[in-house]
Formats: sequence, C-alpha cells, structure tokens
Amino acid sequence: MTLAKVTGDKNMSSLGKKRIDAVLTIAAFSVGGAVASAVPTPGGEIPKQLLFTASDIIMYTKIWKIYFEEDLSSKGLMQILVELGFVTVAATGIAYVCSKANTAILKELMNWTGPLGWVAIAAISSSIGGLFALSWLLYCDRLYSDKNPQPV
Repeated sequence: MTLAKVTGDKNMSSLGKKRIDAVLTIAAFSVGGAVASAVPTPGGEIPKQLLFTASDIIMYTKIWKIYFEEDLSSKGLMQILVELGFVTVAATGIAYVCSKANTAILKELMNWTGPLGWVAIAAISSSIGGLFALSWLLYCDRLYSDKNPQPV
C-alpha cells in the first residue's frame, strides 16, 4: 500500500510518492531483517546471511519497480552495471559480501552473549542492510529524476 493511498493525497508529486514508497519498502525489509537477525541460530549464521542476501535482492527489485514500474530484467541490470562502471560495481559487491560475512561472524559471537547481544546484532545488521538499500534508492532516484524532470 502506498502512502498516497493511505493519506488520500492526490496532489503529492509522482517523484515524492515514489520516494516515500521506496523508503517504506526499505523500512519494512529492514525491520523484517532485524527481527529475523535477532533470533539466535548458533552454527547457522552463514546460511541465514544467504537468505538475507536473497531478501535484499528482492528489496532492490521492488525499489526499481517503484521508480520505473517495470521488473528489473537481466538486460536492465546489465545496462546499470555498464553505466555504473565495473570498478564501482566490483567495489560495491565486495563491500556487500564483506559486510555479510562480518555480520555472520559477529552474529556467531553474539549468540553467546544472550538477549542483549541479539538486540545489538539486529540493530547492526538492519543498519548495514538499510545503508546499502539507501544507496540503491539514491541511484534509482537520480536515474528517474534525470529521465523525468519534475516541474518546479
């Protein structure tokens, strides 16, 4: 459900609606990830991080669909990779993989600390995921704004 539907605001700009819907999507996925991350799974953190990665990919494609009203195809993804440049993509990909690996290791250690550690890792994990999602949102927003200038 979009914010415009909730508030009944028909005058809200198209770009404004997209931004709010994208932020709400990130918030929903981050809260869901934080709750799932808080549940201790000793010895099972790396597989759990793979599931979080799949969830992140779904979130990124939802944000793309919010902005461009189309599914992110492999062709579209290749265009994005070319536009961003291989170096940027490689650096971002490596940073993402490292953050997931660090989160998994940190979670394994935090599983031994009890509820306080579980809350801490949930906050850390959702923050990291949210930062990556925010960077994707900013990319989509810039691309949309470049293709669809808004009247001032």
